[in-house]
Amino acid sequence: MATKPVIEIEYCPKCNWMLRAAYMSQEILSSFTENIHGVLLIPSEISGRYTIRINGEEIFDRKRAGRFPEIKELKQLIRDIVAPEKSLGHSDKTS
Repeated sequence: MATKPVIEIEYCPKCNWMLRAAYMSQEILSSFTENIHGVLLIPSEISGRYTIRINGEEIFDRKRAGRFPEIKELKQLIRDIVAPEKSLGHSDKTS
């Protein structure tokens, strides 16, 4: 049996991004309860960092993107990796 993936959100505590990370983790857990092992919040020692990974593989970086991810976008990125067949309902991509 394959192990369920862990989502990591590494955030800058000096930038006061813990609440944003906690909110995103709540949204991820609500949508992917059956598909993931959990969400790990990691306070970064690097100023300005906000990076999201699945099993250590980066899927979003705030500095590279020049912005934070939208929740809808983040759920789609995660779904495409952990449960491609899963419908996200109203958060899904429009055809």
